[in-house]
Amino acid sequence: MLVVETIAKIRRMHFGRGMGIKTICRELNLSKKVVRKVVRSGATEFSYKRTVQPRPKLGAWLAELDRLLATNAARASRERLTVMQLYEELRGLGYDGGYDAVRRYAATWKQAQGSGTAAAFVPLTFAPGEAYQFDWSHEVVLIDGVTVTV
Repeated sequence: MLVVETIAKIRRMHFGRGMGIKTICRELNLSKKVVRKVVRSGATEFSYKRTVQPRPKLGAWLAELDRLLATNAARASRERLTVMQLYEELRGLGYDGGYDAVRRYAATWKQAQGSGTAAAFVPLTFAPGEAYQFDWSHEVVLIDGVTVTV
């Protein structure tokens, strides 16, 4: 992946010093395709974002992994299995893929499960006698000409 500094170097070498694409490739250890792309385009940053993550080996095991993750989330925190233990359990069932795919899927699953908000209801009105307010201070008042502390 090209960073902005490398793109700036390529542009300075080509447009500032007048160096050729082949010479820039040799000095910066880059391919001609990359240098040509930077020189011809006006972009200052190149990035690639994958839209769909392929899961060729994990795809058939997603339902089983979802079940394992759901039962693991329902357990008490001290009894929960690590992702490595879940992976080993999945391998015992016949999964022959890698750990990293399971780890990435478990992370996205956990993030998706944790993003929901909890349903809660807080009543804003109360029936008489249901909620109390106390004022623990004392006041000095005049009642019938007599000063009383209330």
